[in-house]
Amino acid sequence: MPTGAPSQMTGYAAAWIIVLVWSFWLIVSRVANDSGLTVYDLAAMRYGLASIVALPLCLYYKPWRGMQLKQIAVLSFVLGPVYILIVFSGFLFAPAAHGGIFMNGVLPFISILFAVALFGVMPGLRQVLAAALILVSAVVLAWDGSATMIKGAWIGDLLFVIGAVFFSVYMILSERWQLRPMQIIFCGTIVNAVIYLPVYAIWLPSGLADAPMGPLLLQAVYQGFVPNLIGLLFIAHASRTIGNGSTSFILAAVPGGGALLGALILGETLGVVSVAALVILTIGLLFSVRRRRPLPPV
Repeated sequence: MPTGAPSQMTGYAAAWIIVLVWSFWLIVSRVANDSGLTVYDLAAMRYGLASIVALPLCLYYKPWRGMQLKQIAVLSFVLGPVYILIVFSGFLFAPAAHGGIFMNGVLPFISILFAVALFGVMPGLRQVLAAALILVSAVVLAWDGSATMIKGAWIGDLLFVIGAVFFSVYMILSERWQLRPMQIIFCGTIVNAVIYLPVYAIWLPSGLADAPMGPLLLQAVYQGFVPNLIGLLFIAHASRTIGNGSTSFILAAVPGGGALLGALILGETLGVVSVAALVILTIGLLFSVRRRRPLPPV
């Protein structure tokens, strides 16, 4: 058996774990809307709390060694406050469920566009069909879940799509630069904490003082440690081992996972249209499974 097989298996496992993590993130983010915390508080948790764990590790491993200054700057920006605040601001305009739909449902198409534009890799018919099925299911889930359409929700949906572009760039960089875990933690957490936290402490509004203790602890644990420590590392591993394209397709299962968890945890109902959309999504994911084709050399 080829030596790459076990590695690809762990890559697929990492991608599906992130589907579960992000599906729960949608539920946690819905609670955040009612906690009184600002988007700036959530960003501060993401960088500040994760840095408590990341700083000793970075001081020990010194991950900046071997990285070009350009790489540090680009990776830190892609994972930085601009990206995070765009995503969190989306929840101010659109329902939380739209976060998974418009950030993850469009990832396959963004992946195809980047592959064509940057690397000249043309998608096959199977890949295009899978992306189309996934996108249709995501749009149907959004439409069915918006029976009471929120005025201005399109603004939030647009912000989520912009966030998806940022994240797709991160997955491409993880694959092409073969980033090591500590390099990702250093750029995604430490560098951005140094930049963002002083600005947050001096100038940005906060709702920490008035937030109920239960929701505050939930957001602190999940937003502070899960996305920047667990999420980024698993995504990087998946992108390195199975490729950016396959990872994007698997992450498109997040809208369906969020809908199912919403029904199980929050008691939300799934109509016939939503169930049909989940079936279409599953078919699209099955179509998307393919062997990884390495990107052209830099």
